[in-house]
Order: sequence, then structure tokens, then C-alpha cells
Amino acid sequence: MASDTPFPASEALTPQGVEQNQGTPNPFALPALPLLRRPTNTVTKRVFVAATRMNDGKTTTCLGLYGALQSRFPRVGFIKPVGQRFVEVHGQKIDEDSVLLDSIFQVRVPIESMSPVAVDSTFTRRFLENPEALLPSLEDRICRAFDRVSWEKDFTIIEGTGHAGVGSVFDLSNARVAKLLGAKVLLVSPGGIGRPVDELALNKSLFDQHGVEVVGAILNKVEPDKMEMIREYAGRGLARLGIPLLGVLPILPALSAPNLAQIAEEIGGKWLNGRRGGAKQRVQKVVVGAMAAKGIVEYLQPGTLIITPGDRDDILLAALASAKISGGGSIAGLLVTNDVKPHPKLAELFAMTDIPVIATKEESYEVTSRINHMSVKTQPQDHDKFPMIKHLIADHVDLAKLIANV
Repeated sequence: MASDTPFPASEALTPQGVEQNQGTPNPFALPALPLLRRPTNTVTKRVFVAATRMNDGKTTTCLGLYGALQSRFPRVGFIKPVGQRFVEVHGQKIDEDSVLLDSIFQVRVPIESMSPVAVDSTFTRRFLENPEALLPSLEDRICRAFDRVSWEKDFTIIEGTGHAGVGSVFDLSNARVAKLLGAKVLLVSPGGIGRPVDELALNKSLFDQHGVEVVGAILNKVEPDKMEMIREYAGRGLARLGIPLLGVLPILPALSAPNLAQIAEEIGGKWLNGRRGGAKQRVQKVVVGAMAAKGIVEYLQPGTLIITPGDRDDILLAALASAKISGGGSIAGLLVTNDVKPHPKLAELFAMTDIPVIATKEESYEVTSRINHMSVKTQPQDHDKFPMIKHLIADHVDLAKLIANV
């Protein structure tokens, strides 16, 4: 625990002038004791968003839901009660997803309340050494944080961490936190029929055990030509489990496309040219330049990252020529491998262009495999993705049914 206080002292700076919110006590004026065992706010609509496993699109769903709900509710809140990936904000450990959502939507609540519990590398051991003493304070922290993010809000989105059982080791599984906050659950799963239905059934069983209702499911990353078939048969399978299928989301390749800055960080690459303008370049295709220069010409297109050893002067010259013909950078960038940098004369020519060039010590196929297996998370600077995410949810999820069921 960062401290023994139930919530960070910095939140005390929030004005306490408003006395009531629809009959709910002002959370900023509540005394520190007694510890809360449930939120005082019972009127704000809320939904707990969980997934069947990691990287299923839960955060994307929350971002899209927040944007879509803003068209129906003037005041929307957000909280991720338990976070495992965090950054330091004003000396506090704040979950990355809370920082991301706040940077996009300016939620106008204390950022500490959007991320009350951060699970660092020693958190679980500290908890297991004294669970009876720590659990009540953790529950109190979560309840007070929920009250604060929901104060004067019409709807609050609660983002879980992974599947229903994540956090069980310290008694704060998604199922238990949803129960604690009096929230019904929306589950997110990858597209398909058999496996998603099986995994959703498994997750639902743990929520059922805690007395938490699952009000619907969203199937994510479905091939566009299979959407109707998935909607029909997965919908039938889920209906037999009592889970309404509220949405089927198509694959949008742009959402999983990394930019060059993310790739450089992933591989520990060194920028040789074009960092200022190229860091945000979105990579749609990766091509290994193992062929002759004439074979690479057809791949010199926007959105393509060419991976090649730094001594392949013919490929580097082809990229330079293509940029000159197109009047600018014709590709997303070049990644030179094997710790071999371009010839100094070529480096001078690249410096006269905006072509991004990154160097790595790894060999071409090894670094290509790493890039292809990257888990690409949406980041605050990904402004091109935000409209796509909002429309993805607004166009493919039955928001009216979700709202009616929570």
C-alpha cells in the first residue's frame, strides 16, 4: 500500500460545496471512518466491463462506450478499480487505461479516484502477509473512489482487469469488485462461435457465484464477411446461457497497427533519421527486403515498413529514389538490421529526406517476428484511432438494450 490513508490526500483539494447529488451524500465531505463496505451512491447507472482473457478489446470497448454514451448522457464517469499497468502521475500510481481515457475525454474527476488500487510487483506478497487487515481498507478505497467518479454523473463505466477471476489472489477478483460496486456486467470476447461461447460460460459462472448479473456480451475482431453468421449462431449459443449478444465488432486493421515509435520501443531501436515527423507513422504492412532491389519496388508504398540489413545499398537507394519521385516519404519507414548502419554517403542522402530510419542489432527475421507479435495498445497520442473506436461501438452495439438492462 502506498499509504495507510483510505484515499490520496491530493483529492482533498476538490471543492466540497455541493451538498447532495440526487439524495447521495457528497463523497468529498465524507469522514474517513467508518470504512465503507459498499458505495454510498446507489442511483448512478453503472456497468462493469470485463473480458474473457487479456487483449480481447476491453479497453477499446470502454473507450468506445464512453464516447457513445456521451451522446445519450451529458455526464459520464469512469473508473478502473484495480490496475496492473500503471504510470506515475503526481507521485501516484495510476493505471494506464485511466490516464488514456482521461487524456481523451477530460473526465473532470480526480485522476486518483479513477485508479484507486495499483498492483505493483510486491502488492500480492504484501497482501498475503496480512489480508485481514488490508482487505477492508482496499474495499473502502474502491468504494470511495467510485462515489467520487460517479458524483454528479448520469452513468459510470467500470473497467475490469482481464477475466472474471483476475485478482482472486488478493480477494479483489473482477466478480467480487463488480459485486462490491453493485454493478451488472458486460463481457467482451474475441469473435467466433464455440470457443467464445465456452469462455463466456466459464466467466459467467464466477459472476453467478458472486450474485452478479451478466447483462450481455460483445464479440470483438470478427472478419466482416463472417459477422452475420457469427451474430446468428453465437447469438443462439449465448441465448441458451442467458447472455444477450449485444454487439459484434468487425476487425479494423488500423486499430492494431503500431506506429514507428511503438516499434522502436519494442525492439530497442535507435533512430537514425526522421524521428520528428515519423514517430507517429502508422505501419500497415511489414516487408523483409531479402529480394533484389527491383523486387522491392512494388512494396514502396505508404504504410509499409521495409526491414533490411544496413548494407543493402540497392534497397536503400530504391527507397530514396521512390521518395524523390513521390515528392516526400513514400513508405512508413526503414528498419536496418544486424547492427549495420547505412554508408555515410547514404546517411547524408537520407538526412535530406523525411524518411524515418531506425537501426537495430537484431537480424531481419527475428525483428520481423517480434513486430508481428506485438500487442498494440491505444495510446493518448493515437488521435487517428479515437473516432474509429467511437463509431465502432456506436454502430455495432445495441446501446439502448445495454442501458435498459443496467
